[in-house]
Amino acid sequence: MLREGLALAKKLAVVQLPSAVDTDTSHFVAKDGLRYAGTHLLIDIWQAERLDDLSHVETTLRDAVAAVGATLLRIDLHHFSENGGISGVAVLAESHMSIHTWPECGYAALDVFVCGGCDAYKAIPVLRAAFRPRDVRVSEVKRGLVI
Repeated sequence: MLREGLALAKKLAVVQLPSAVDTDTSHFVAKDGLRYAGTHLLIDIWQAERLDDLSHVETTLRDAVAAVGATLLRIDLHHFSENGGISGVAVLAESHMSIHTWPECGYAALDVFVCGGCDAYKAIPVLRAAFRPRDVRVSEVKRGLVI
């Protein structure tokens, strides 16, 4: 069953999009011979600080948005309790950033998904400086890869 699922996933991984991709209004990225909707970073930070500080998390998201060159539309954050975790999203004209924190574990999961001329990787130094994690793990997905 697992083999069939992996085979299906490989077949579905890249699809041809409609001709709208060929217009300047798509904001698709053309880089290194590839064309795709955007870069989506999945970032795990461990042994991090200030993950229960709502004001600090909001400031950090705003700083990360500025660093990647994105346009902030709005931020919505939820603090589960005074010393508890925070979940939230920064909605961008170029996509989104999100954060989910587990301060009791020193862990946070972040997504940075941007298109156009934004550089998702420029968020990482901002996150490192703000949360001072001992370990940072980053995975990249090129969303909407066109063949």
